Amino acid sequence: ALLTMKATVIAIFFGVFLTCTYTAKEATKKTKKAKLYIPQIDCDVKAGKIINPEFIAKCPPGCQDVKYRVYGTDIYASFSSVCNAAIHSGIIDNTGGKILVQKVAGHSGYRGSFSNGVRSLSLPRWRESFLVSEGKPRKGVTYPTTLEYSSSKSTAVKSGNVNVPTGDAVRKERQTTPGPTPATPVATTTPTPTTTTTDPSTTVPQPTTSPAATRTTAAAAKTRPGLHRVRDMAFRGTSSSASNRNILRHNTGVQRQEPGATFQRAAGSPAHLAMETDSWKPGLSLFDTGFSSKEELNPKPLEPISQGNQNCKVDLSFLMDGSWSIGKRRFQLQKRFLGNVAQALGIGSAGPLMGIVQYGDDPSTEFNLKTYTNSKDLRNAIEKIQQKGGLSNVGKALSFVNRNFFLDANGNRGGAPNVVVVMVDGWPTDRVEEASRLARESGINIFFVTVEAAAQSEKQNVVEPNFVDKAVCRTSGFYSINVPSWFSLHKVVQPLVKRVCDTDRLACSKTCLNSADIGFVIDGSSSVGTGNFRTVLQFVANISKEFEISDTDTRVGAVQYTYEQRLEFSFDKHSTKQDVLNAIKRINYWSGGTSTGAAISYASEQLFSKSKPNKRKIMILITDGRSYDDVSLPAMAAHQNGVIAYSIGVAWAAPDELEAIASDPAKEHSFFVDEFDNLYRYVNQLIQNICTEFNSQPRN
Repeated sequence: ALLTMKATVIAIFFGVFLTCTYTAKEATKKTKKAKLYIPQIDCDVKAGKIINPEFIAKCPPGCQDVKYRVYGTDIYASFSSVCNAAIHSGIIDNTGGKILVQKVAGHSGYRGSFSNGVRSLSLPRWRESFLVSEGKPRKGVTYPTTLEYSSSKSTAVKSGNVNVPTGDAVRKERQTTPGPTPATPVATTTPTPTTTTTDPSTTVPQPTTSPAATRTTAAAAKTRPGLHRVRDMAFRGTSSSASNRNILRHNTGVQRQEPGATFQRAAGSPAHLAMETDSWKPGLSLFDTGFSSKEELNPKPLEPISQGNQNCKVDLSFLMDGSWSIGKRRFQLQKRFLGNVAQALGIGSAGPLMGIVQYGDDPSTEFNLKTYTNSKDLRNAIEKIQQKGGLSNVGKALSFVNRNFFLDANGNRGGAPNVVVVMVDGWPTDRVEEASRLARESGINIFFVTVEAAAQSEKQNVVEPNFVDKAVCRTSGFYSINVPSWFSLHKVVQPLVKRVCDTDRLACSKTCLNSADIGFVIDGSSSVGTGNFRTVLQFVANISKEFEISDTDTRVGAVQYTYEQRLEFSFDKHSTKQDVLNAIKRINYWSGGTSTGAAISYASEQLFSKSKPNKRKIMILITDGRSYDDVSLPAMAAHQNGVIAYSIGVAWAAPDELEAIASDPAKEHSFFVDEFDNLYRYVNQLIQNICTEFNSQPRN
C-alpha cells in the first residue's frame, strides 16, 4: 500500500510538472507570436509631414503615380511621397507593402533618376531627408503604432482599420505615444511636448525689462546729422495727408510727426479692416485664416520653452530697418513687434531659431541664430537694440545675409528652412531684385513686411518700382504683407508666424522646375498631318505641366513654323499653368514647308530676346524632316546668346541637323523617335536632363 501511495504521489507530481511546463511553453509561444501593429499611410503622405524620426508603415496599392512626386535617389528629400519613394527604391512595388523610414539630415542636392517605373526629380537643396528600407524592425528599437503628423487640421489619420482623429485628440495622444526609442530606458528620441497655459486676459505682450545676456554685437547709437536724412521734402514729396506722415525736412534731423489719431483709431475702423485683408488668398480676410479678431488684437504670450515649437523648425533672420526715416518712436514699435513675433514663434533648440540683422547705410548682425534659444532672452535682447541710422539699403542687407548669416558657425542647422523677413519703412534706397534672386537661389525664403508704402504722389521717388514683387519668389501675396501704419503692426504678428511656419510652402529657392523661360519651336509642315500635330501638342503640354509656372517662376512660349513663322504666345502672355495648357490646346495646325533655320532665328528674336535676365533660356524644337535651309548658323547664334537647345526628331528628321541644333553635349540634348506616338516616352528623360544640367551649374 505504501508503494502504491508513493507511486501515486510521484505520478501526480510529474503530471503537475508537465502541465506547468506545457503552460509555460504556450505562454512563450503566445509572447513570440505577438506582432507589431503597423499603421497605414496614404500615397500622398510626405515624409516631412510625419514627426516621428523613424517608423514602420504600410503603403496601400496604387502609389506608383506621377502626381505623387519624388525628389532624389536612394536618399530622398522629405518633400517626397513616402510610398512612391519606396517604389522608386525597389523596396515595394505598386501593390504596396511594409516599409521602414528613417529621417536624416538635409542635403545640398538631390539627383533625380528613373527607377522601377518611377521618375524622381532633382532638387538643389532641402532641409530634411529620409531613407527607405525593408519594413523589418531594427533590433532594440520600439516603433510607434500611431504616427504623429505635423498638421493640426481636423482630418483622420489612417491607422490600420481605425480612424484616429487628429487635432486636439492627436495632440493629447502625442504625450503618451512615443516615437521609436531603444528598448532600454536610456535615451528617448522623441521628446514629450510640454503643455503651456496662457492668461486669457493678456493683451498685446510688452517686452520685458529683466536683464538678458549681453548681445554679441552691439550697435552704438549715432547722432543723426542732417546728411543722414533719407526721405526729405524733395525726395519723398510734400503730401503728408496721403501717406499719413510728415517727411523729414531737408536741413534738419527732425523726424516725421507721430500721428496720434492713427494710434488711437478703433480696431473696427475701416482702415484696420482694410489692413486685415490677406492678399495672398484673394477674398480671404485674416478673420478667415484661423485667427479670430480677438486673437489678432490680443496675441497671447507663451512661456519660454527650451525645446521650442517643434512644428515650426525654421532658421529665421529678421532684417530690421534702422534708417533715420523710421524715427525713434516707430523704431520702438518695430522692436515691440519683433519681440511679439519671437514670443509667438516659441523659440527653442528643436523649434524655430531667430537672429536679427539691422540695416541702414550698412548692415550688421545684432545676434545670430545660436545666441538665444528661448523667447524670453531673445525679447530682452531685442529691447536693448539701438538704432543705427542711415539710408534704407535693403539690397545691400540681403547680400550680407546671403553671404554671412546662414553659416554653420552662426547656428545654421542645415535641416531647417532658411527664412529672411525684411522690415521696410516706405521703400528701399537701393535696388533689391538681383540681391533677392541670388539669395533665393541659395535656398533662402524671403518675406517682406512693408509699412506705410509710398503714396501715389510719392511713387516717382521710389528707386525700384514694384520692388516687393521683384524680391519674393511668388507674387501671390503669400510672401508679402503691407501694413498701412506702424501703429497697427501688431495685428500681423499671428499671420506672419503662420506663414513662416508653413514649411510646405517654403520651397522658394530656385530649382530646375521654377527658373526657366521655355520656348517650344513646333514644326507645322505638311508632312506632320493634323492627327500627328495634335500628338505633338500633347507632348508639349505633358512637358509644360511638370514645371511651376507663374510670372516669377517658369514661363512658357511657343512658335509654330513652316516656310514662315508664327508666334503662338509669348513668355509674358500666360501666368498660370492652366492658362498655358489651354493656350497649347488652341494652337491650330498650319501646314506648309520646313524652314527650321529661319524658325530658330525667329524664336531667338521674338521669344528669347525678351527673356528675363535671371531665367535660364531653354528651346525645345520638334521636327519631322530635313530643313529646306541651313540650321547650323542660327543654332550657333542662339547658343552664343545663352539659349540651351533641345532637339526632338520624328520619322524623317535628319540626325546631323538634330545634333547641330542641340547644345553640347549633343547626346544629352537631342532625341529621335521613329513615330509620333512614341514621343511621350521622352517626356521624363527630357525633364530629367534639364534638371541634371541645372543642378550641375553654379547659381551664385
